[in-house]
Amino acid sequence: MQSNNPPTPPDTLSGTVRAEDTDGLDSVWVTVDSAVAGEDGGFDRVFSAPFRFLIGAGKTPGTVLSVQIRARDIAGFQVIRDTSVTVVP
Repeated sequence: MQSNNPPTPPDTLSGTVRAEDTDGLDSVWVTVDSAVAGEDGGFDRVFSAPFRFLIGAGKTPGTVLSVQIRARDIAGFQVIRDTSVTVVP
């Protein structure tokens, strides 16, 4: 059976992640749903970078996607922040 509806393209979630640590940052990671992206912090005290994740087609409005942001300093101390986004039409 063929559908008369064109395929739904994937959507995106984008933003900027920022972390600051007086010891210097080793790495910063962002997880959206099950996709993970990370960057080297370069041992800088402040890290800021844009991120963009493709969200697969077929997510219905109201679907909640988990978002996790992790930052680790050069001493190995890690901070994790959890949040979520809701798919809208």
